Amino acid sequence: MNDHASAAVGPVTLLTAPIDVAGAWPDSLPSSALVVVSRMRDECLKDVRLVSDEQPSAIHIDDHSSGSPAVWLHTDHPSTASIIVDIGANDWCKLAYQFGHELGHVLCNSWMWSAKPRPPSQWLEESLVEAFSIRGLGRLATSWEQTPPFAGDNAFSAAIRQYRQNVIDRYAKAVDRRSYTDLADWLRKSRDALGQPGFGLSPAEGPAILAIQAELEKDDACVADMGALNRWPARTGVPIEEYLALWEKSCREVSAPGRLPARLVSLFRVGDGESK
Repeated sequence: MNDHASAAVGPVTLLTAPIDVAGAWPDSLPSSALVVVSRMRDECLKDVRLVSDEQPSAIHIDDHSSGSPAVWLHTDHPSTASIIVDIGANDWCKLAYQFGHELGHVLCNSWMWSAKPRPPSQWLEESLVEAFSIRGLGRLATSWEQTPPFAGDNAFSAAIRQYRQNVIDRYAKAVDRRSYTDLADWLRKSRDALGQPGFGLSPAEGPAILAIQAELEKDDACVADMGALNRWPARTGVPIEEYLALWEKSCREVSAPGRLPARLVSLFRVGDGESK
């Protein structure tokens, strides 16, 4: 099943790249799944300037019957971003959420064979793309209520909003309350655990995720900055101080605003000795 409607005249971008879906889709119509992910992509990237020089020419989505959602790093079809999801029958909230997270990785240039996750700063990319997906769910709910992709389905927007709130609540309740008001202190206490090999998305990242979500909600330019991530050989394999400095440099190279990395430097107070 292919989405040809997203194709546009001019260079292909992450927003216009054709999407195709394949895989299990138990008791779900692939055509309906395509409608949902296409709408979620539109809402995630609408009004966002796409600055990356490494955008895919196509997006492939494969539903697996088990396993975790992921971006599948592959050597065949090197210009295609391949995303794996795992949903139940017509579970459009979960599909939008999983797809939004993985689309965030693609936005962060983590979709090619060379984009293997690396400590110690992989946790920050995970926090960024989770916040990106939460933001997207809010926009999807509003869009669904106003112009539902399925006729007469306006009321489903309430389910999307509740799903989003459940995700937020899971992170808001994960650690002590003080950590949400003092991110530098949280980072200092959590840094060793966050930087361990194999550390992926975790509720322990709640303070960072919700702080980043707030920045993305306030300013679409912060979303644009995500397109400047990981454009250097070491990718996330450097300490956070260096990661943020490389990100700021990359923003200048691709003419991204640079507001989000600068904001995170301030929130985490990295580079001043306080969060080391």
